[in-house]
Amino acid sequence: MSATGESAVWPVRTARLEVRQGTEADLETIWQWRRLPEVSTWLSSAPSTFEEFRDRYADPERLATTLIIELPPERPGEPARPIGDIMLKREDAWAQAEIADAARGVEAELGWTLDPAYAGRGYATEAVRAVIDVCFGTLGLRRVHAGCFADNEPSWRLMERLGMRREEFSRKTALHRSGEWLDGMNYGILAEEWPPGS
Repeated sequence: MSATGESAVWPVRTARLEVRQGTEADLETIWQWRRLPEVSTWLSSAPSTFEEFRDRYADPERLATTLIIELPPERPGEPARPIGDIMLKREDAWAQAEIADAARGVEAELGWTLDPAYAGRGYATEAVRAVIDVCFGTLGLRRVHAGCFADNEPSWRLMERLGMRREEFSRKTALHRSGEWLDGMNYGILAEEWPPGS
């Protein structure tokens, strides 16, 4: 099983989008929006060249956690248009040692970027909602969580639109590459809190 779950899960279609497993061939396109200052300022890693980016993200383990958000072709024969990416990293929950096996692979961490040219249209919300549906449906996970800098308002607003609960607001706990200590926010939601087909 990959970090994102069984590969047969993808692609998933929404009303306007498709979310599919990322491939090495997607990296050059992803780089086009991830290199933009308004995107890279919030990312945990911001390589300065495509070569550095490719070296990091072409790693099979990292690539296995990468999903692509696409707009379907406008006309037959045209290619789909990638507009964003989602990290879906399946992970273990904390457990006491005697029952640790029961906590393996039951949670997921999410992260996302969207090409700013497509911001403000609800695409990120639609795509992340579809991924959470898969997490709590097909993958049978119990909890999903995500975090961001508190100054990244579009990100935490998206989490709140999806019904995720703010679980932590931490003061100056994250050292930004600017050299400034920034506040952080973490959100989560449980399977039993997620409305089916939301």
